[in-house]
Amino acid sequence: MDMELAYRMLDQVAAVPAGQVATYGDIAARAGSPSPRLAGRVLSELSDETTPWHRIVRADGTPTAHLRDEQLARLRSEGVLANNGRVDLRRYRYQPGRAER
Repeated sequence: MDMELAYRMLDQVAAVPAGQVATYGDIAARAGSPSPRLAGRVLSELSDETTPWHRIVRADGTPTAHLRDEQLARLRSEGVLANNGRVDLRRYRYQPGRAER
């Protein structure tokens, strides 16, 4: 694994503010990678207790399957609501450079 790229991905995850989400594809693209799967692998293998992993969702707004309940609970505690297990990306998606809501 390219550790420089991995750390750029972790930096991008850390930049997502509370109350917003990003997709694995967003994180990959902002770090300079075409691979959303790599972003997921980096989070799985390299994140620690300070990494806001719960703010990263799939491209369709759904959480990680095996962490679904915990992820949705953490997002809900930050004001991110899901409808039928899906986060509304039009409402909650983090877009750097855009004025905060």
